[in-house]
Amino acid sequence: MSDKEAGAAPKKKGGAMKWILIGSGLIVLVGGGVGGGLYAANSGILGGGAKAEAAEADTPRLVPKSEEVRAEAKGESEGGGKGMKTPTGSGGDKYASTYYALEKEFTSNLRESVHFIQVGVAISTPYDNRVIENLKTHELAVRSAVLMALGETGEDEVFTADGKQKLQKRLTAAINTVLKEKEGFGGVGNVYFTNFIVQ
Repeated sequence: MSDKEAGAAPKKKGGAMKWILIGSGLIVLVGGGVGGGLYAANSGILGGGAKAEAAEADTPRLVPKSEEVRAEAKGESEGGGKGMKTPTGSGGDKYASTYYALEKEFTSNLRESVHFIQVGVAISTPYDNRVIENLKTHELAVRSAVLMALGETGEDEVFTADGKQKLQKRLTAAINTVLKEKEGFGGVGNVYFTNFIVQ
């Protein structure tokens, strides 16, 4: 009988050890799976990750026309006018434009000329207000780039409509270059002249 009792005792130890090893293995597997899943999610392997969300939050977004905030005309909010309401069209650009006029005018000599040019500049952007905020933040660098572009302008460019359009494109590119260098994103869609004088 003592042999049978001695043989039964080691079986119980082996069974308990087996369950301890299985339990430890499951804990290691579950822990590894959770850790791997968290790593994959945060690094961008799964679901874009936190870095992609942070980068998206810093980039200005396009503003659809349905979200456009329009300026009020005088007397429109008072309701006293008896005229017809201005119809709203469905054509045009897909995105709303935001405009911003630079406060000071630009004055520069023309290239190889005794004439000088004085222009007022406004910009438009289809993106949200972050482009305007970036423009205000880096206004000195933008002003310098605009003055450099104006200084490279010849007489033949300022007296024709085609030349003025080319100048608008060069100024747009100059402003976007500065904003890309400083903020990583340009966003200026077009430059407009609020005044244009050549003397």
